[in-house]
Amino acid sequence: MLTRRGFCSLFAAALAPSAPQQQAQPALSSLALPYEQLPVRTTQAGQSRAILKGKLSTGEEIEMHHTTLNPGGSPHPTGHKHVYAEMWLIREGTLEFSVNGRSTRLGPGSVAFASSEDFHAVKNVGSTPANYFVVAVGPGADR
Repeated sequence: MLTRRGFCSLFAAALAPSAPQQQAQPALSSLALPYEQLPVRTTQAGQSRAILKGKLSTGEEIEMHHTTLNPGGSPHPTGHKHVYAEMWLIREGTLEFSVNGRSTRLGPGSVAFASSEDFHAVKNVGSTPANYFVVAVGPGADR
C-alpha cells in the first residue's frame, strides 16, 4: 500500500523536468554583413553562404542564406516541405520554382514563396549560374 509520503514523492517526481531546460536564445541584434566576408560552403550543386540564423525580438525563428546554383543544379535531390515558410529572391540566372505541382520560371528580380507545409523545389534551368537569397521564417527555421 502506498503511504501519503510515498504518493507525494511520486507526484513530485512526475512534475520534475526530465531534462535540463534550454536557456532562452537572445534575439538577433541589428547587423551589417559585407557579402565578401560571408563564409563560403561548396556543395555538389554550387555554393552557399550562411548569413544569419536565430530568433527575432518578436519570437519568430529566421534563417537567411545566399546560394549560387550551377546550371542544371538543385539544392535538394527531390522536392520537400517543412513547417517554416521560405522566400527566394533571385539576383541572377533562371530558376524553375515548383510548389504543389505547379512550376514557374523566374529570372532576376523575381520572388518565390513557399508557405508552411507546401511541397516545393528549386532548379537552375538556365545555362549560367543562378544566384539567389533564401529567407526562412517560422518554427524550425533557425535549426
